[in-house]
Amino acid sequence: MTVVDVVSADAGAAVAPAAAAAQPGNGQTVCVTGAAGYIASWLVKLLLEKGYTVKGTVRNPGMYTCCTDAHTTHIYDYDAKNAHLKALDGAAERLILCKADLLDYDAICRAVQGCHGVFHTASPVTDDPEQMVEPAVRGTEYVINAAAEAGTVRRVVFTSSIGAVTMDPSRGPNVVVDESCWSDLDFCKKTRNWYCVGKAVAEQAAWDAARQRGVDLVVVNPVLVVGPLLQPTVNASIAHILKYLDGSARTFANAVQAYVDVRDVADAHLRVFESPRASGRHLCAERVLHREDVVRILAKLFPEYPVPTKCSDEVNPRKRPYKFSNQKLRDLGLEFRPVSQSLYDTVKSLQEKGHLPVLGEQTTEAEEAPAAEVPQGGIAIRA
Repeated sequence: MTVVDVVSADAGAAVAPAAAAAQPGNGQTVCVTGAAGYIASWLVKLLLEKGYTVKGTVRNPGMYTCCTDAHTTHIYDYDAKNAHLKALDGAAERLILCKADLLDYDAICRAVQGCHGVFHTASPVTDDPEQMVEPAVRGTEYVINAAAEAGTVRRVVFTSSIGAVTMDPSRGPNVVVDESCWSDLDFCKKTRNWYCVGKAVAEQAAWDAARQRGVDLVVVNPVLVVGPLLQPTVNASIAHILKYLDGSARTFANAVQAYVDVRDVADAHLRVFESPRASGRHLCAERVLHREDVVRILAKLFPEYPVPTKCSDEVNPRKRPYKFSNQKLRDLGLEFRPVSQSLYDTVKSLQEKGHLPVLGEQTTEAEEAPAAEVPQGGIAIRA
């Protein structure tokens, strides 16, 4: 595989044209920021499978030594964090890893140079306001400006979040959450939910910068993302599932959460990039479940683990799932995987990667897990 630490404009240009030429049916080069992340890794995999040349930004492409003989340049990489990317089909020919921090504008410009599209997935994930809000906003503005300066980028896809959509205490129980909804920033700040503040403000900054610079921007708003891991580490959303299996959580919260499969999120990104019809925001969700529903699915599929059976709140009424519409992505042809399958695949992946011990006999059919869906008038309403 070819690994390039992009330290100049020439470094990226030296690799991309030759790689693109090997794919005459496509020939497009795209940039994926934060390429080693959970969603981004699956997006890189999908893009390579579709014939794209991918320039992925990472903080450290790795220490490597080039040894040139008469025939071949050998590149040895020692950064295990990116090993899963380099093992992907097509990576040897069409994956270029670029060293770039989101707050380094020059590095972002070099990574975006020569690209036909940009997928901005990188973002801080923290509830520390100093580390979340300002870096998320500034990094987003840098990516939009770099895309405008490149002169070759036809569309930018921004990975936002459900956190920029649903945090609104005034929303009525019968309101269908869709792309027109925005989180209440004052409420998010009052409750110290700085992650949602950062995602909402960063998305607003992306729209403002895109309008000012004339950049074609589309946005994907995923909910809590589950499904198999490509990266070696456990990310925040997967930790939400792992805690119910490894004994660290003795109870479940009286709360509801929307879920979606990581492979469908990657698919959504590619569809909104490729489709001329795609515009605006796209809510990416398969189902809203109460935490009790989640633990029941896990217990049915994997009864050998100490899945909690008690709610931490036995006083207040059970929270009711909200209604939502994912019609915009369905109109683009996306068929969502059922959350029971996604949860099954999550656990199997945790086992395979050594994050969860394999215990006893296991259910082999994810379809045995309970599920409910009532489509109404084109609106996917999850119960």
